[in-house]
Amino acid sequence: MRQKNVVTWNALIRGYFLNGCFNKAIDLFHEMPERDIFTYNILISGLMHNHDVEGAREVFQGMFCRDVVTWNAMIGGYFMNGMLDEGLKVFEEMPGKDVISWNLVIEEFVKCEKFDLAEEYFKRMSYRDVASWTIMISGLAKTGRMAEARKFFEEMPLKDVRAWNVMLEGYLGIERIDVVETLFQKMPEKDLDSWRLLISGLVTSKRLEDALHYFMDMPTKCCKTLNSILLGFIRNGNVKEAHAYLEKLPNNNVVSWTNVIVGYFEIGEVRNVIKVFELMAIRDVTVWNVMICGLGETDYGEEGFKFFIRMKESGFSPDESTFTCILTICSNLLSLEVGKQSHAQVVQSGLNHFTSVSNALVTMYERCGNIQSALLEFFSMSNHDIISWNSVICGLAHHGYAEKALEMFERMRLTDIKPNYITFIGILSACSHAGLVDQGKYYFDYMKRKCSLEPTTEHYTCIVDLLGRFGLLDEAISFLNQMRADGIEVPASVWGALFGACRIHNNIRVGVIAAERVLEIQPHNSGIYLILAEMYLSCGRREDAERIRARMEEKGVRKQQGRSWVEANNIS
Repeated sequence: MRQKNVVTWNALIRGYFLNGCFNKAIDLFHEMPERDIFTYNILISGLMHNHDVEGAREVFQGMFCRDVVTWNAMIGGYFMNGMLDEGLKVFEEMPGKDVISWNLVIEEFVKCEKFDLAEEYFKRMSYRDVASWTIMISGLAKTGRMAEARKFFEEMPLKDVRAWNVMLEGYLGIERIDVVETLFQKMPEKDLDSWRLLISGLVTSKRLEDALHYFMDMPTKCCKTLNSILLGFIRNGNVKEAHAYLEKLPNNNVVSWTNVIVGYFEIGEVRNVIKVFELMAIRDVTVWNVMICGLGETDYGEEGFKFFIRMKESGFSPDESTFTCILTICSNLLSLEVGKQSHAQVVQSGLNHFTSVSNALVTMYERCGNIQSALLEFFSMSNHDIISWNSVICGLAHHGYAEKALEMFERMRLTDIKPNYITFIGILSACSHAGLVDQGKYYFDYMKRKCSLEPTTEHYTCIVDLLGRFGLLDEAISFLNQMRADGIEVPASVWGALFGACRIHNNIRVGVIAAERVLEIQPHNSGIYLILAEMYLSCGRREDAERIRARMEEKGVRKQQGRSWVEANNIS
């Protein structure tokens, strides 16, 4: 521009501040040939927004002429920077206050939950606008003080739609959907937020048919609101109802269809999943990922591979979620070759820097038996999370590399990542398989005392298996008795692990104790009766064996029939 007047300069400075160009705005201010009061007000506001409180104060103090906007900029700026007392001091010194000045102070008190002071200043106001009342009502409503909020609302001389919506939101917060509905029906005018608030409350209260009824009455319908209703049906297990409404109502989008697909996966109806998918007119990467991942999780991994191929043929580029799903399917199907091909595609796509993808690669290689490739991928990762460490520790333990698993755990301890329950299942499993009794006890104690993790059934089973495997049966029974003394219920699986060890070491004394504990929990477990009878026979105690069989018949416990599955010429 050849000629710039003060309005132009002010607009430029304000624009720089709004776009985060702090230094350019200051430089422009210093270049100005002349300035007006608007210039200084813009500068004060910009400095305060950029947390240069001292700079704003200097500008304010240097001004010969100030207007109400100047004072309000200082008050609002102090509050914005957490300086309540300084803002109040400027407010009290202010020669002429307008309603904005008072609203700024009241709003700050409300934010700090100083409601008594907010009310005191509210009462001092000579004139209040709609915003003044709404600030008080909103503050009380957000903290659940709805009786007080209602009192202010009833006294409010003029109510706008925003004030009504604040009341709706407040009553939703205390789960009074009945009051919300009553207020909604009394509203003289409603906006989109009013409808959304009511429908959201009805969905939360599981009044889904009512929510749908109100949705049909909405003057301006939106996909987001419909999706919330459909999701409500799906979460309540009414997937077919959601599907039926989806096909009837035109206000849907790809998210609507994807939610129904997820719902069908959750109830295991894969045929309906595929039907819905094929009906979709528009698809995105997310719905393809949902299909691939869902098929993998419902034991249709091979179908998941086919959808992956279709996805690429349809012109969609797989993302990190796609490859994480595909690699997980490879892990479950133990499909190493497909896993390797997927790995190559990951590298080609430049997605190997995602931790989730690398974790899936580590797990895939480990489960497919290629532990060296799993370690290679792990050590090539730039970042590790708890899943990375758990994958490699549990993988090493599973493949019999106990010492290496413990070494990896010690490396993990040098990082900021804290071990979790799964980490210790891997560690204790490694100790059990390698017969590292002392280390197993140490890590079990370390988990409880140092990591504050309460052991689960899997951890107790590992310890009992470790002690039982090496014949330390008395120690194992003492361990379980201590558990019971501590008020921890020992599950049947843990007693079963001890019983299995007793069978291996032919310890009938401890075996009887373990068997009886299992039968207390599972009185119709035929396997326990039969194995215990067999153990009695093996040590010549025929009468005890007969007594166990008689007890089994008395309780009506029957041996499960064995079955064989033979396939010949593709006929079962």
